[in-house]
Amino acid sequence: MKNLLVLLTLIALALAACSTGAQAGGNQTEVERNLEKWQDANISHYRFNVSITCFCVFSQDMPLVIEVMDGEVVSMEFQNGNAIDDTSRELFDKFATIDRIFAEIEADLAGAADKITVTYDPTYGYPVDLTIDYVEEATDDELYITVSGFEALP
Repeated sequence: MKNLLVLLTLIALALAACSTGAQAGGNQTEVERNLEKWQDANISHYRFNVSITCFCVFSQDMPLVIEVMDGEVVSMEFQNGNAIDDTSRELFDKFATIDRIFAEIEADLAGAADKITVTYDPTYGYPVDLTIDYVEEATDDELYITVSGFEALP
């Protein structure tokens, strides 16, 4: 009877450890799965709109229209035609390709942000909606990214 109790205790501890590990790595697994889906799609030339919303002066000019070929930004402009200043461009560069958006998500999950939520495109796996809260206790530090109008180009 004592051996059975020890065995049941060990099984319970093992199951508890497995479930904790799955929860801790759950977001990472989702990111990896969608990144793989994106990479498997092998889309080297594409255009998309990205809206970056925050407590920033440029928010009213969104979305950006970005064209990417072979991982490099071919063009980036505000949809409304307003010029992009150098300071804003530095922020935008982090989100100027789908691969860079994935890199930002991975950095945020690794500790650059306190909280992050992501929704992915079911077909290609790229992030569609991304909310980043860099300091959960702070006000006005959140960043909201929305990818729309994605189109693969020849």
